[in-house]
Amino acid sequence: MKIRMQQSAPRLGDLDNNFEQTRSAIEQALADGVELIVFPELSLTGYLLKDMVAQVAMTAEDTRLAELAEFSRRGISILVGLVEHSRGHFFYNSAFYFEDGRLLHRHRKAYLPTYGMFDEGRYFSPGSRVKAVQSRFGKLGIMICEDAWHPVNPYILCQDGAQVLLVISNSPVRGMNENGQFQSVINWARITQSYALLHSSFLVYVNRVGCEDGISFSGCSQAIDPNGEPLLTLPFLEETTGTLDLDMNELTRSRIHSPILRDENFLMSFNELKRIKKALFGN
Repeated sequence: MKIRMQQSAPRLGDLDNNFEQTRSAIEQALADGVELIVFPELSLTGYLLKDMVAQVAMTAEDTRLAELAEFSRRGISILVGLVEHSRGHFFYNSAFYFEDGRLLHRHRKAYLPTYGMFDEGRYFSPGSRVKAVQSRFGKLGIMICEDAWHPVNPYILCQDGAQVLLVISNSPVRGMNENGQFQSVINWARITQSYALLHSSFLVYVNRVGCEDGISFSGCSQAIDPNGEPLLTLPFLEETTGTLDLDMNELTRSRIHSPILRDENFLMSFNELKRIKKALFGN
């Protein structure tokens, strides 16, 4: 699988500009023979939208999204982030995955950070499902930023057969330590490499760059192999792309060497969770 991480810098609330940048990036990826291009969280809108959420929201039937679907008919699969206006008239922080000329899968962010500098719960509805999607490359598991900080999500996705975890993010730069390194960047590297290793799966993390209302987004997108080793890391704060081939045969080699995923006792986990649920909430 030839995959491109598009470490972009969307302009806040400017759908026209961001869509044009997205279209241009896809055309370049097509020219380069890329098979899957991954954009960051809310790549079509920017992040700190607040009261602009309703203005930039799109339904799944939006003609601009239909154009992305048409692009995917030409041999490139596409993952973008956007504000979804649902048929129930709610707004979701969503990731749309296009393949073979259609919207194959949508993931609605389930965990909306509403603490410190984050205020997503005020503007978005939470998603309620996490499910792997069967793609032409194998099964993919999609998460949006805070979703990946809850280990139950990669667990469910990998138990559902995900071979490649795709994490799209709008992670700001936070917490410089005594060595001059940013703790937010360190933490993302730790958790993504841990998930790849523990679930013997590829993990591709795509974070944005740029600045909104004085807040900078770090970039440092990363692709990690099923042994937890980084394959490619993009620069800090720099708008750029990174392209690499994922050798899916590495999954076999990794899972022979470390059969942790094979040996996972899913039913024990399920039964223990049921026991805890009964203790906490009754029947």
